[in-house]
Amino acid sequence: MKKLVIFLLVALPAGLSAQSLTGEDIKNQFVKDWERSKAYTQEYLNTMPADKYSFKAVDSIRSFAQQMLHLASANAFLMNLATGAKPPFDARGLEGRASAQTKDSVVYFVNTSYDYAIKAVKDLDDSKLGEMVSGPGGRQASRFALLLKALEHQAHHRGQTTIYIRLQGIRPPNERLF
Repeated sequence: MKKLVIFLLVALPAGLSAQSLTGEDIKNQFVKDWERSKAYTQEYLNTMPADKYSFKAVDSIRSFAQQMLHLASANAFLMNLATGAKPPFDARGLEGRASAQTKDSVVYFVNTSYDYAIKAVKDLDDSKLGEMVSGPGGRQASRFALLLKALEHQAHHRGQTTIYIRLQGIRPPNERLF
């Protein structure tokens, strides 16, 4: 047994080597993650009944529709900062627009924001991932860091809506890690 452990400790690392990631590899992973996130969010949108989109767990927080519209607005805002691609809609004040609160409208804006994010990543010159740009609040960040923040933000707000669905007595969609 002792000889096997020594062999594994000495021989295996010598046969393993790290592979470098290219900018194209990074972009491809971002595209996969945005596509997975879109499908996962679509499950949330489909799970919540249309007549419950105005539901709030408590009065002082966003409704389900407002959470999802905030997610869509931030996708457009953050991906514009990260990539420079022109957003597909004016995101300012979207979550407060009375005309945007229906299920059909929310689904439209959310899906449009994900399609925009996916295309923006695909069109981004991967040699610019390390380029520093002005992020939220004027803070400097690399395009890569802003792409990560955009993914993190949408996951955060989708996750917040889990409780909205549970409070309706409905089981939320299963996690989609990969």
